[in-house]
Amino acid sequence: MKKTVLSFTLAASVLALGACSNDSADNSEVIATSKVGDITQNDLYEEMKSSIGDQAFQLLMIEKVLDSKYDVTKKEVDAQLKADKEQLGENFEAMIAQQGYTEESYKKYLELNLLQEKALIEDVDVTEEEVKAEYENIKNEINARHVLVADEATAKKVKSELESGKDFAEVAKEYSTEPAAQQSGGELGWFGKGAMVPEFEEAAFALEKNVISDPVQSQHGFHIIEVTDKRTIEESYEDKKAELEKQLKLEKADTSTLLTKVSKMMKDADIKIKDEDLKTALDQFLNASDAPAEEGTTEEEADTTTDSEK
Repeated sequence: MKKTVLSFTLAASVLALGACSNDSADNSEVIATSKVGDITQNDLYEEMKSSIGDQAFQLLMIEKVLDSKYDVTKKEVDAQLKADKEQLGENFEAMIAQQGYTEESYKKYLELNLLQEKALIEDVDVTEEEVKAEYENIKNEINARHVLVADEATAKKVKSELESGKDFAEVAKEYSTEPAAQQSGGELGWFGKGAMVPEFEEAAFALEKNVISDPVQSQHGFHIIEVTDKRTIEESYEDKKAELEKQLKLEKADTSTLLTKVSKMMKDADIKIKDEDLKTALDQFLNASDAPAEEGTTEEEADTTTDSEK
């Protein structure tokens, strides 16, 4: 679920909430009543503006300028949502809730992310040979789980406890240094080759089902791995081609170009900010195209990629 987006730590639900401020021409409309006083739409707007106004405004404007040029369909959002659910399995709801999302606000985040991806890869080329090679890589998949610890001695202790019959999820929650393990119980879901760091991948794909591995050292620490299932994907090369082509383009893309591209689109949009409190909210974008672009980053709040992934 690693997503390539501009550097924001604001939940995508702000997009939906911020848009609500324009739903009524009468900002004095009462949205809540109580014995201690009412709250109007304008009260909510002013509170939002003072606390997260700049970030919310930036997100809304990014969405508008990208949406004016790139098209993201409901089908694409639903497909990405389905893929994320399959990857995380029964942990999906807990993981997005941990990041402050409902399923609807997460879909809003996915839409914004897909718009940014389209902007990022529109000028990136990949060859047919590269796509075919990637298909061969991902054709075989495994479903695995792991416990990540800091040293080999602890890893051996974990292996011993698992082989004695202790519940894998409970052991992962007790020992794993990976924060996500508290929700996932160490589950990694289905993945193919190229999704994990090399040492982890080599050991995992060599394992038989339901066998607890010896300690495997990677840059993240020591892993104890169990492969719970294996499969060969049913989709043909033609069925997977578009998805793999996009994936390879994202891997090749220079994320540092995205800010410059969005900045230029904002300048071309001739944005006039009427709210004095938000006058400088877009300065970092409107000035960015005149200066060297800073490297883009991923949205950490929505990033549920595990420590064993690239």
